[in-house]
Amino acid sequence: MPRVFKAIDIEREEKEVMRDYLDRHMPHVITVDEVKVGEKFKVKVRLGEHYTHPDDHDHFISLIQLWNRETLLAECRYSSGAFGNRSSHSEVDFYIVAPDVSMNLSAMTVCTKHGLWQSEDKAVKVINPAI
Repeated sequence: MPRVFKAIDIEREEKEVMRDYLDRHMPHVITVDEVKVGEKFKVKVRLGEHYTHPDDHDHFISLIQLWNRETLLAECRYSSGAFGNRSSHSEVDFYIVAPDVSMNLSAMTVCTKHGLWQSEDKAVKVINPAI
């Protein structure tokens, strides 16, 4: 089983190394806080806030996944060169339909050089207007 990197693990590292290394790899789940049952909504997964990630033949983001707790909802795979062989903020928009219970979304990404990375959880409250 590969080692999964999370923000809390990296916080013990040196500040400058942490900011660069963590920001390049850590996925962020960006979406609404509340949605109605059965409503389709957008969930953006983005890597990096300040630092971009390389897109080299041997060092690139190969996978972005969206999870609701232990259930895989969607994934997107990339090949080297997908971003024009330029460093970038890898991102993808997923469109999902809200179930009848609240969600706890997270994202996982794979860097071909630095392994598996997991985002912080993002709670999405699902409301049922019929009740």
